[in-house]
Amino acid sequence: MDDLAGHGARNAPKRAVVPGRRGKWVRSARVVVGAWAAAFYAVGAPGAEPARFPTVDRPVAPIISPAYSTEAERDRHGEAERVMNRLGVARGMRVVDLGAGDGYYTVRLAQRLGHGATIYAEDVSRPYLDRLAARLTREGVTGVTLVHGTPADPRLPAQSVDLAILAHMYHEIEQPYEFLYRLHAALAPSGRVAIIDNDKDTREHGTPPVLLRCELAAIGYPQIDFFSLAPADGYLAVFARPEVLPRPEAIQPCRR
Repeated sequence: MDDLAGHGARNAPKRAVVPGRRGKWVRSARVVVGAWAAAFYAVGAPGAEPARFPTVDRPVAPIISPAYSTEAERDRHGEAERVMNRLGVARGMRVVDLGAGDGYYTVRLAQRLGHGATIYAEDVSRPYLDRLAARLTREGVTGVTLVHGTPADPRLPAQSVDLAILAHMYHEIEQPYEFLYRLHAALAPSGRVAIIDNDKDTREHGTPPVLLRCELAAIGYPQIDFFSLAPADGYLAVFARPEVLPRPEAIQPCRR
């Protein structure tokens, strides 16, 4: 395992109406594309120089699929159920599925949180979001806002979520320090970040837990829980929202 050092601690919403099952009308997922967020790319006052964030000193895995394994296999091992139970996901909680892909967690969150829930499904891939929108419409899932994020910014409204879930995708984030920094503004004061990944090298589509803790700590996110998902793949690591963020130029990246 690498020796880590130098760490410290996706336009306005658009709604579409489509015919639902049995002749009823259901609202499809709302798509947020991010013109409103573009003005906030630079940290600091208007006209300031764009903030400079460090790059990661490790490989970033390519995005190769909108799905991890198969949903049937993941459910056979109780992955989503165990994760949601561990996180205490319940009605009234506002949740974002970051890197939602085909929506394995998005759909199961909607089932658990019920009618009127606040759920965001974010992804950097427009084709993946189009596929997910079609799935949500097909399955009659409502109340989900689709968000087209970027590799450096999830583009979520301020203090809009209590819980952010990143499932088997952290190792694919091209600019994790900036992404985590900008995610902070979307979290409620008591918000949490929950990351599901495999204990593998990032080149093999995983993140070693020591590396994960280091990179989150560099932005100030303390780890508050860690849980093996066996017999499902990987682990669940949970981090609290930091009260204070470091200046972007002061972030100390984890070194191999």
